[in-house]
Amino acid sequence: MQIQWFPGHMTKTLRQVQEKLRYVDIVFELRDARIPYSSSNPKIDTICKNKPRLILLNKAKMADDKITNAWINYYKEKGIICLAIDSISGYNIDKITSTAKLILKDLFQKEKAKGMKERPIRALILGIPNVGKSTLINTLAKRKVAQTGDKPGVTKNLQWINVNNELMLLDTPGVLWPKFEDKEVGLKLAVTGAIKDDILPLDEVALYALNFLKKYYPEKLTTRYKLEELSEDNLEIMDQIGLNRGCLLPGKRINYDRVIDLILYEIRNVLLGNISWETPDILK
Repeated sequence: MQIQWFPGHMTKTLRQVQEKLRYVDIVFELRDARIPYSSSNPKIDTICKNKPRLILLNKAKMADDKITNAWINYYKEKGIICLAIDSISGYNIDKITSTAKLILKDLFQKEKAKGMKERPIRALILGIPNVGKSTLINTLAKRKVAQTGDKPGVTKNLQWINVNNELMLLDTPGVLWPKFEDKEVGLKLAVTGAIKDDILPLDEVALYALNFLKKYYPEKLTTRYKLEELSEDNLEIMDQIGLNRGCLLPGKRINYDRVIDLILYEIRNVLLGNISWETPDILK
């Protein structure tokens, strides 16, 4: 599956990022803690390879803690510093600046040795659409300085934001790669709401979600939808959910569109509980 989803402003953003890198000390790469691999952008690795980087696993309060810790340990083994955060609840937000200072310790020691005054960290913040960049900036700044939204692609232009005396951020529009060659990556992005719902067929996304939940989180599925057992046939599961939740058409026929919307809405709003959709094992 190769999904073309690369609006013109994203091409422009990548070019601008390359131009602006010389003005920043560090790159904050924001990823979704539920899908750290699928929400990463291979182009960021190429463009930012010579710049210190801090990976921020956002939406950690929506993810499975045990799996998030496994990802942090995986990156640690690779020599990459990674911090789990949640920009809405404020979880670990206060550790971002101190962690960045640790990464940049040598740089600031050199500047101090040259007699340079202490200055704010200049950071470039990058990530795919809908990963929570604007919410994170507003949380860091403790005021609304960046536009937010519940749909991908809210930020359209590069903008410097003075967070506080210790940190300045260069915000960017969400950057996604031109195509997904791995079908499962596209499905994970869709099920978590990273890409718009008209990119992939929602029935395919919901079926993927059911298969995954049956395998890795069966209790969450049975508990949420009051299922006595998990059928191997996903249609039977959807029938039961439709009956239990009243997603019906005249004649008590199942309204599958409503069932699909219900499943995806409840996954994205953590009503089934904390779920992670991939582990570091996929990279081994």
